[in-house]
Amino acid sequence: MPKQILIVTHSGKFHADDAWAVAALTVLHPDADIIRTRDPALIDTGDFVVDVGGVWDPAAGRFDHHQKGFGGARQTGVPYASAGLVWREYGARCVSTLALAHTGHQLTEDKAREIAYGIDADVVQYLDLSDVGAAKSAPGGYGLSAVISGYNSNWLDEQRLGYGAAAEAFRLVQFRRAMAVLTDVMINAVKYRVGALLALEQVRAGEKLEGGKVLFLRNGALPWSQVVRKEMPKVLFVISHAIAEQRYMLNTVPASPDSFDARADLPEAWAGLRDAELAAVTGVADAGFCHNGRFIASAKSYEGIRAMASLALQDVAANLKAN
Repeated sequence: MPKQILIVTHSGKFHADDAWAVAALTVLHPDADIIRTRDPALIDTGDFVVDVGGVWDPAAGRFDHHQKGFGGARQTGVPYASAGLVWREYGARCVSTLALAHTGHQLTEDKAREIAYGIDADVVQYLDLSDVGAAKSAPGGYGLSAVISGYNSNWLDEQRLGYGAAAEAFRLVQFRRAMAVLTDVMINAVKYRVGALLALEQVRAGEKLEGGKVLFLRNGALPWSQVVRKEMPKVLFVISHAIAEQRYMLNTVPASPDSFDARADLPEAWAGLRDAELAAVTGVADAGFCHNGRFIASAKSYEGIRAMASLALQDVAANLKAN
């Protein structure tokens, strides 16, 4: 029988960084035992020791960042806490494992590393920043770090359970619940990026209309935004077929990943209109709706959405001429 892997982290209050780190390790070692303690003798028995113990030594499975003299930081200057230390060492392996389990796709080592780096940039570094006090989690206290901290026992729990074994058992249950949330975040982040990777060629092969200013995708579920933004500078609007809803969508193209601004907006006269009202303004009998933010509109037929795309391009041209 192989030896059971033991993961040790600290007892007491937990944070998102240690919960993420242990969650990542349990993706790779799902049968591992988890001990939460500050007893040095128990810490020494761990195959992996996270956020406690005063040692950073990946080869020995030690991932603490609290010790005097620790200065570990990313090339960007963002400091490491335990989430980042474990993800730096095992993130690519986690990505590969989750991709195979949840998408059936075997990633190359390079692609797994690339996706792991992207998840670090989008998620993990913010858990680390929050843990070291360098960044607030979110307005109102509902960023991911704050949500995970909410799984800790509060004084009412402690008053009910006391401060002995029952209280620590409750904290371990809560810690595992927090790990489950973060594992779902991890899985979803991998699935999204693998889906985007597999969709690349289909998006690139989409039909160009209106002199290359409109892209038509036969499957509206394809994640297209990033590749269109990076590789198709002429495209102003994307038509996609929402197969499950049996309608066609007309989408604007975001100008950047961090902005609601689009390369071109849908016509102002369409904003917030639905059905007969939108049909009257556009002249398209099966027009469905246009969002008040003018970033998406619909029609029941391909012919209808093509007509709306042409009208949107005419509106863009008219606005440019007027300005």
